[in-house]
Amino acid sequence: MARAVRTSTKRPPPSDLRMLNLALKTALSLASPAGARGRLSVLIFHRVLPGPDALFPNEIDTAQFDRICSWLKALFTVLPLDEAVHRLGAGSLPARAACITFDDGYADNRQQALPILQRHQLPATFYIATGFLNGGRMWNDTVIESIRRTSALTLDLRALQVDGLASIALGSVAQRRSAIGSVIRAIKHLRPDIRLQATQRLAELAAVALPNDLMMATEQVRELHSAGMLIGAHTVTHPILATLTADEAREEIVRSRHALEDMLGQRVGHFAYPNGQPGHDYSDETVRVVRELGFDSAVSTHWGASRASSDRLQLPRFTPWDRTPTRFALRLLRNLWLR
Repeated sequence: MARAVRTSTKRPPPSDLRMLNLALKTALSLASPAGARGRLSVLIFHRVLPGPDALFPNEIDTAQFDRICSWLKALFTVLPLDEAVHRLGAGSLPARAACITFDDGYADNRQQALPILQRHQLPATFYIATGFLNGGRMWNDTVIESIRRTSALTLDLRALQVDGLASIALGSVAQRRSAIGSVIRAIKHLRPDIRLQATQRLAELAAVALPNDLMMATEQVRELHSAGMLIGAHTVTHPILATLTADEAREEIVRSRHALEDMLGQRVGHFAYPNGQPGHDYSDETVRVVRELGFDSAVSTHWGASRASSDRLQLPRFTPWDRTPTRFALRLLRNLWLR
């Protein structure tokens, strides 16, 4: 009887892994050297789920985030953002400098991400949209959870009164995932008040009970801060700032900053633009407002890495989506060469 051919699942010998890490570190050091020619990689995350999500299988969970932290620890010098911004301007970055950032203020940042960061002894910055703390819910999560939880197999979205939305099928996981993407794209750039009305109508149409524990409570933000993590502002209601007047944008940013300063008892000097694509989600006028408010840094979601000449109020961010350390490092290496 012929024996089945088995594919080896053995990991490479430790010596091979050491050689691979050395080669990757050498390449990363050439692209991101120490000193005046240094480049800063800033990674962006949002959620760290307790386990895999069937609706969003590519969402980062604790196992994947733990692996990412181990890769970063092995290949990069991970700095607190405030230190990194100062050293970037001073021309004193270490080789392979990197920062870890989180946007929005999800409760799993405290519950899941913080213990992993502490285990790897890595610092991170958490940008908080203050209007959703203490039982609030971001508009996109209202969309996601309404479609995830509804028992309906179809929904007629004409009731949302949003261009481009009609009846959607929800008979499979793939259809629900597609429906979520369609609704989010259709309402993402509406004014905040109109967007809120549309999501409320969707929740009513779906006839579901929505969660009120997705975002952090005030005490959890304080716990991140007490653990040595940096806290930054991210507006109150997470609007597309480019759709607002300068005064409206200023109000969103100032109120978020003041709420965090009252919460933490100290100045908040760092900011993240919601959504974060320059010229699309925020404008030159928005940057002017942030500059006038005296922030030390502000981060976008434009890909690339920062250099000494980069605008401190438009620092790029990027996160590879790869599931192996080599591909992860190679994509970050490529990102270092983007301008």
